[in-house]
Amino acid sequence: MLPPDQFLLGIALTVLLAVGSQIVASRLRIPALILLLPAGFTAGALTDVVHPEKLAPDNFSSIVSLSVAVILYDAGLGLRLRQLRGATRSVVRRLLLLGVLATWASVTALAPALFGVPFPVAVLLGAVLVVSGPTVVGPLLDHVRPPDGVRRILVWEGTLVDPVGAILGALVLHSLLAGDFRLDRGFHPGEFLLSWLVGLAGGAVGAAVLWFLLHRLRLGETLGTLAQLATVVAVSAGCDVVRDDTGLIAAVVAGLAVANLPGLGMPARRPFFETLVQLIIGLLFVTISAGVTPASVRPVLLPALGLIGALVLVVRPLVAWLSTQGRGLPYGERAFIAWMAPRGIVAASTASAFAATLAGSGLSGTDKILPVTFLVIVGTVLVYGLTAAPVAAALGVNRSARARPLLVGGRPWSVALARCLKSAGLDVAMWTATEEQRQRVRQAGIEPAPGDLLAAATDPSGRIEGVTAVLLLTDDDDFNALVSVVAQDSVDGPVHRVGPPPDGTGAVATRTGPDVLFGPGLGRDVLAARHARGDRFTVGAPGEAPTPGHDALFVLRADGRLDPVTEERPARPGPGDRVVLLGPGPDGRPAKGSPAGSR
Repeated sequence: MLPPDQFLLGIALTVLLAVGSQIVASRLRIPALILLLPAGFTAGALTDVVHPEKLAPDNFSSIVSLSVAVILYDAGLGLRLRQLRGATRSVVRRLLLLGVLATWASVTALAPALFGVPFPVAVLLGAVLVVSGPTVVGPLLDHVRPPDGVRRILVWEGTLVDPVGAILGALVLHSLLAGDFRLDRGFHPGEFLLSWLVGLAGGAVGAAVLWFLLHRLRLGETLGTLAQLATVVAVSAGCDVVRDDTGLIAAVVAGLAVANLPGLGMPARRPFFETLVQLIIGLLFVTISAGVTPASVRPVLLPALGLIGALVLVVRPLVAWLSTQGRGLPYGERAFIAWMAPRGIVAASTASAFAATLAGSGLSGTDKILPVTFLVIVGTVLVYGLTAAPVAAALGVNRSARARPLLVGGRPWSVALARCLKSAGLDVAMWTATEEQRQRVRQAGIEPAPGDLLAAATDPSGRIEGVTAVLLLTDDDDFNALVSVVAQDSVDGPVHRVGPPPDGTGAVATRTGPDVLFGPGLGRDVLAARHARGDRFTVGAPGEAPTPGHDALFVLRADGRLDPVTEERPARPGPGDRVVLLGPGPDGRPAKGSPAGSR
């Protein structure tokens, strides 16, 4: 145990490394894990104050287990059962079954020859390495932006395989500790089923508690977040007391329940909970990697490269190809699924906990579990993190950078703006509230968005798939202001709203802010009036400066991105960029593309 001064220094250094690595990774646009693991490993090699056995020598594995439960609960909140249907459900089921069996068998067969460990330790190592994890897969997919179907498959697989691997590893661990390891005892189906029953029961209890707290008591954002955190920790800890590692199952089940059961909604915004999860991920990776010493890595470095090569080049492609066979997926999507199986926090945490438990068992080879797992995590994250984007581009499965804005509103001026953006080559979607407005949108040559699309935008656990920005252009200023807040987490891009008139009577709408479009003097009333007088929306030529008498509304980048002009961000077109303008029409005629009667 460290003295108080060194303990405080260790905590401070761990937090700084965890947060700093994620900040730097975000600026470099790379997965944070690429920096977190080397940062923790380096800190562990240079100092003793961040070692987990020094910071929490007796209870580190329990802290890790509860922390991972919180992470998996948050991952479960993002799983929508309505998306797990048809081919997606079939592929996920196959990936789980074939992936677990093939990875487990491959590592078990290769580990004795590569690392010189006995067969029981090889079986345990194989169970640890079957997991993937949403904490690694999610950021990679956010960077690559593959089709929505591929994203759903990989996120579901990564989330569900984590508790499976943890339970398998726990069963093998107990068999090793009992000293009677045999295949028929180590993998008795009744033991595995009992663990799942305990986890499912705990998840059901957690869902019932959360239903009462969130639905009956209607807790707000702050208390609702605290209630979720307390419930997940309590239920996960209770399950782990009854049976090891079943708390992970309970956490995933509780998250699924909150996200999918009717009447069990969570607070619309969860900034504290999301921040907490990110901090936990960083702290775990730093402290676990700090426990891996250079001396333990050197003997297994080259053999670990061989194991990584087998997992990346043989096992995963074979599993993915068999799992997607006959499911109607294009070749490129099947190949990309075959090139995405990084290991993450659950592999690191289970390896750390199992290695610590077996340290005094006298069984040879247990000291290699953590360094081998560490190298496999680093290797797979580096391989997939550095190659996912170019591989996706080569396979044609990465989504184009070209903007796909969703315009909300159906007034004549907003429809004319939508048609202008479409004429510039953007894939424009438009949501309107009334049939009259939808008819106006159709007359402009734009297909109205589905009626439930905006509902997805305001669902805190949902996501608008394929939309890169939302522009709120309705006449209800309060509606625009509120949706601009609650839709932030449902869109892979910015959410902006049109400004209210200076004498607006909205109760919550503000006149300025970073999300307000077009700057002062161009509120919705001014835009509507100018459009009715004959001003029109046009797109300038590449590199052309705005002409006098015209106002810049957007900058259409050469690569297809759409940057709105705001009070804080004026139009700054670069070479090849075009500017979307509002200015007088020729001879005072109505804006080009305006539906009849829009003046």
